[in-house]
Amino acid sequence: MNYLIVHPDSEDKLTAVKAVLKALKVDFDETETTYNPEFVTKMAEGEEDIKAGRTVKVTLNDLWK
Repeated sequence: MNYLIVHPDSEDKLTAVKAVLKALKVDFDETETTYNPEFVTKMAEGEEDIKAGRTVKVTLNDLWK
């Protein structure tokens, strides 16, 4: 059997997809995935560091020193 992964970009589209699947009597599972809040915080801090210029540039030649 084949599986489809659908990525609706709005609540309206999600509702429409569910309605079509129900009308066709197609079974589906709904799961919600979220990132770990710690990870999201670290990524936001990293973006702020980049914008503030708090970075270190390593050249390819210096990478293995």
